[in-house]
Amino acid sequence: MRMRRRSVWSRAGRGVGLVVLLLALGLAGAAWWLRSSSAPRLTGRLDLSGLGGPVTVTRDAWGVPHIRAASDEDAMYALGFVHWQDRAWQMDFQRRVVQGRLAEVLGEAALPQDRFLRTWGFQRAALSALPALSGRSRRLIRAYTAGVNAGMAQGKVALEFRILGYTPEPWQEVDSLSWSKLMAYDLGGNQEEEVLGARVVARLGRGRLNDVTAPYPAGAPTVLSADELGKERPTPPPARPSTGTEQAALPEATLGALRAHLQAARALGLERVPGKGSNNWVIAGRRTSSGKPILADDPHLGLTSPMLWYLADLQGDTLKAIGASIPGLPSIVIGRNERVAWGVTNVNPDVQDLYVEPADARLTQRTEVIRVKGQPDVRLTVRESAHGPIVSDVGAGEVGPRVALKWTALQPGDTTLDAFLGLNYAQNWTDFKRALERYVAPSQNFVYADVDGNTGYYAPGRIPVRRGWDGSLPVPGDGQHEWQGYIPHARLPQTFNPPDGLVVSANNQVVPGAYPYALGNPRNWAEPYRAQRITQLLTVRPGGLTLADVQRVQLDTTSLVWGDFRPALLATAPGSDLARQALARLRDWDGQEQTDSVEASLFEGWLMQLQGLAADELGDDTRLNSFSVLNQLRRGGELCAVKGEGTCAALLTRSLDAAVADLQERLGPDLDSWTYGRLHRVASNHRAFGKVQALAWLFNHSAPTPGGTNTVNVARPEPGTFAQTHGPSYRQVIDLSDMNRSVYVGSLGQDGSPLGRHASDQQPLWIAGNYLPMSTDPADWGQTHALTLRPR
Repeated sequence: MRMRRRSVWSRAGRGVGLVVLLLALGLAGAAWWLRSSSAPRLTGRLDLSGLGGPVTVTRDAWGVPHIRAASDEDAMYALGFVHWQDRAWQMDFQRRVVQGRLAEVLGEAALPQDRFLRTWGFQRAALSALPALSGRSRRLIRAYTAGVNAGMAQGKVALEFRILGYTPEPWQEVDSLSWSKLMAYDLGGNQEEEVLGARVVARLGRGRLNDVTAPYPAGAPTVLSADELGKERPTPPPARPSTGTEQAALPEATLGALRAHLQAARALGLERVPGKGSNNWVIAGRRTSSGKPILADDPHLGLTSPMLWYLADLQGDTLKAIGASIPGLPSIVIGRNERVAWGVTNVNPDVQDLYVEPADARLTQRTEVIRVKGQPDVRLTVRESAHGPIVSDVGAGEVGPRVALKWTALQPGDTTLDAFLGLNYAQNWTDFKRALERYVAPSQNFVYADVDGNTGYYAPGRIPVRRGWDGSLPVPGDGQHEWQGYIPHARLPQTFNPPDGLVVSANNQVVPGAYPYALGNPRNWAEPYRAQRITQLLTVRPGGLTLADVQRVQLDTTSLVWGDFRPALLATAPGSDLARQALARLRDWDGQEQTDSVEASLFEGWLMQLQGLAADELGDDTRLNSFSVLNQLRRGGELCAVKGEGTCAALLTRSLDAAVADLQERLGPDLDSWTYGRLHRVASNHRAFGKVQALAWLFNHSAPTPGGTNTVNVARPEPGTFAQTHGPSYRQVIDLSDMNRSVYVGSLGQDGSPLGRHASDQQPLWIAGNYLPMSTDPADWGQTHALTLRPR
């Protein structure tokens, strides 16, 4: 079993000063001083430069700001102000990640991450995007930036800045585009799959790709049906005949260099985790009790402290939006305005390609200077081809063939922020689609509903057209494998008022075979279990669905994975008495993964062992998804063998014995006490101090959670720890019959400071399946604090 990766931040706690020592000793005076020196101003009046008129910021009982301004620019100014008040460290950390400037404050332990970030050029891409934005977006960014800097000027200092001993720099307009580039990496492309595919081909042969990464199963649900694609079938350009040389073989040294970049990204929490996806759906009025649509969304991302999202309610003269924002971005990313609601899940199209450049390829180069805390500067040479940065150098010079990355998110002219701001203003389906025509990356499944009763779906973004190759493996950079433009906006997957009144998206395959463009190869999509279960629950009552019904679907923990595995697992020959007891417990299990379930511990522990079945061939860090494991068990696949010997039956016996032995070591000898909640806990950890022993107790938040691998309420246990590190980072259910009856909730809380009263007050609600009112009506806000911002 692979060990949990050591965090790059494990050395960040060296030199912890007197402030932290006093906290660790629990001295109330020190805690009071730190709280008062970092707590934001919540009441009274502040005179600020840059405002056009007065703004009222009313924080409700959960710390959610309700911003009321006479102009949209002033509303956005106030959003920047409160973002910095509550999430200063998060915002500065995020921009440092994009800039590749972590070693500057964390020391040499962060050098691999800075090398990765500088080589890929995330900050350069953000800088190239700024001039392409619309005039309205530039005005709102300018106002937001002024608000952030006004918040910074108040002199309150986040605890992290005190511990690390530095002062943040003023906010720049480009900083408001930065984090979207990391989100594009986190949610788009397939270069990680290309690297894995190249390893499979090198070690096992091309014919074994489907063993390791199983294709999406035939007959499984797609987001859109053939009927919903519309009567007009897109006609793609003629196919280029295959040259037969699509794959470019890579030596182990080059694969190792490419994997070093992946490891650096994983240390930042950026990795392609099985089950890391999202759910959303929209239900037409004929299926609901109110006669108007209901829209639901829960994006599955890394669970951190502070949480990624920041709930907010903005009202200017024309901007009137409420939902989830991301500190640093001047927009409501997911939510609603007074007429339209929207939600997102990841499409996961293939928008990245690795090119093995020929020896005579022309390269440019630049030198990046990385400052390192307490150490001399490090100079990094970054080379680029016509396709993009050379990502096989890893800061240590050339390692075999030169491999370049081509990716839509690194190309100039990214207008994605225009799209999100456009959604905030959209009044109807036409406005909605027009806004999303500005969308670039990461491509998302957008569901739509409006107060007039319309529903829809649209998958925007720049999605390359390939002819003669499928993009699943590295290819020669010889000019024979170039993109043939992008899928036209009018031909992207979409539907408006679908006949069955239901659109369900759970990162599953988007379109059926009738669609003539390839969004990605058949191994790109998430397993179909979540989509199957959501559809099942929403169609058992074809009419009369209520808001409460939809909330229960979001919280469902029934494991369809267990249903598929059950016959093979229960046929296992136990190798010990403890294994025999485990099988007896599983025999009558209904698949509910609740915290009081022993069976959930047994199943997830066993599945975790089985998902490592390719370690012998591909390395201990290779994890197969559940569908790939299932295919091996059903077919008696070759991966069941150890060093070429053994059967799937022997694997099942061996893996069950290993699973119960592991659980016994963790939870003691009494199998009846092996409840899931003792094992499976959410780990909302701090990005910098989560592994620093002297600080983790203060910054991290943990509690038992239900859900498991590919349940609707997804909560995949992390291999080696059983911790839930990814999951529904935010939930919303929007009722178009009465917008103020809508609900939402985050995974932790509004405050970025661990000392704040709202640092984690949403977590118990989130775990229990409760919500906050997503309301613009003050009667729903509970106890409030009002702050007036006035122009100086």
